[in-house]
Amino acid sequence: MFSWLGTDDRRKRDPELFQTVSDGLKKLYKTKLLPLEEQYKFQDFHSPALEDADFDNKPMVLLVGQYSTGKTTFIRYLLEEDFPGMRIGPEPTTDSFTAVMHGDLEGLIPGNALVVDPRKPFRKLSAFGNAFLNRLVCAQLPNPVLESISVIDTPGILSGEKQRISRGYDFAAVLEWFAERVDRIILLFDAHKLDISDEFSEVIRAMKNHEDKMRVVLNKADQIQTQQLMHVYGALMWSLGKIINTPEVVRVYTGSFWSRPLLIPDNRKLFEAEEQELFKDIQSLPRNAALRKLNDLIKRARLAKVHAYIMSSLKKEMPSMFGKENRKRELIRNLGEIYSRIERERQLSPGDFPNLRRMQEQLQAHNLAKFPLIKPKLLDAVDEMLDHDIAELMALVRQEETQQPSQTVRGGAFEGTVNGPFGHGYGEGASEGIDEPMWVVARDKPLYDEIFYTLCPINGKVTGANAKKEMLKSKLPNTVLGKIWKLADIDRDGMLDDDEFALANHLIKVKLEGHELPDTLPPHLLPPSKKKSLE
Repeated sequence: MFSWLGTDDRRKRDPELFQTVSDGLKKLYKTKLLPLEEQYKFQDFHSPALEDADFDNKPMVLLVGQYSTGKTTFIRYLLEEDFPGMRIGPEPTTDSFTAVMHGDLEGLIPGNALVVDPRKPFRKLSAFGNAFLNRLVCAQLPNPVLESISVIDTPGILSGEKQRISRGYDFAAVLEWFAERVDRIILLFDAHKLDISDEFSEVIRAMKNHEDKMRVVLNKADQIQTQQLMHVYGALMWSLGKIINTPEVVRVYTGSFWSRPLLIPDNRKLFEAEEQELFKDIQSLPRNAALRKLNDLIKRARLAKVHAYIMSSLKKEMPSMFGKENRKRELIRNLGEIYSRIERERQLSPGDFPNLRRMQEQLQAHNLAKFPLIKPKLLDAVDEMLDHDIAELMALVRQEETQQPSQTVRGGAFEGTVNGPFGHGYGEGASEGIDEPMWVVARDKPLYDEIFYTLCPINGKVTGANAKKEMLKSKLPNTVLGKIWKLADIDRDGMLDDDEFALANHLIKVKLEGHELPDTLPPHLLPPSKKKSLE
């Protein structure tokens, strides 16, 4: 009896079962979100429908900046080789959108051919017309870096009089399309040219909903002195703050990303550290790609729900017979009040609503009377996806991460500093003395021995209480000193002999100089007197 009721309840309670995260995302989008988008013409207002390639493609990195900020050189630096169609110069040389991707053979695929390839995630770019497609190209080459990521090079953003020249297509809209689909957006600035043109400001604002993907590179920083670099960095943060207009600070990496000698090497260590941080961020993209796609689908679903509420509210306010145009103008003019009412009634966040001015412009071209009223079943399907199915996919993401080998970007510049003496931090901090025949702590051991014998050692060892009094003089937190104690107390007897005490003081010195402590004691720091006992 009432078996249909039990089946319906089960369908609502039990989330979908998926084999892989990618298959799950495709199925959820096509069966639960796409019907809502099509019903309320979401694609006409916000973003084209997603395709299988959008869920299957490798992580993509989008490079954006004014001309001569080093975008193409940055790609060349990562790949450590030229790519087809590459042009570098001080003038605006890159006049096309170039998707640099992996391929068995080197070659170029023109835009019109690229957008009909179902294996590539660019089919919906055909909507921007021939003027854009003539400026779109895919450069393929067999490079190990491109086995894990793809990189999108963009035309240099114009400034001054040049920005008044029409490109023949909506440049900001194209970048917004890419921003929605890529995993990382890197804004490049030249340390000598910090002026942000009107076109660049428009582009950054168009990508405003994707600040979580944004990173900033202050490039060519080796050409200015340290004091000037500080002023430039501050000016850049001030300029970005005015445009992005959020309390969160965008991560800025400072350096010179090319293979030439540093002009002013004073900040070499800073540049190396910043480069390694940026490389780690890029290398994490394959590992986090599934989460990024999941996050983007959630953002799209929330926007699609709000869009449905807006369009159904406008339809409800339209007259059935006469005065439609006048009423339409009035509704568009008062759209802000409609936003507020929907926000209150549906308990939605203001951040989920589309840009007011842009929405008002887009509504001018549509017949509001033809939009449907609210469709509860379509909205319930999206709510079910957000409340239940997404949680199932999140668990599957973690499961796939544990089952698959570690995914990271390899090859090119990412391999150049992994091993050997040119690795970041080699021979510094806890790595000091790594390739020396003598124990590095022995250099300062006479000084440490003087302190050791003032602590009244018993049978050649000082107690934990006496050692603690001396170690606290460093003013380091107890958590740090506790870690140093664990590293130095090699025989785990709760006391320190003269070698262990010297090692503890050496590690304190390492930390006070600003370096990180190792999780385990490196072999070169092990006192010679302890090696035999540990064998």
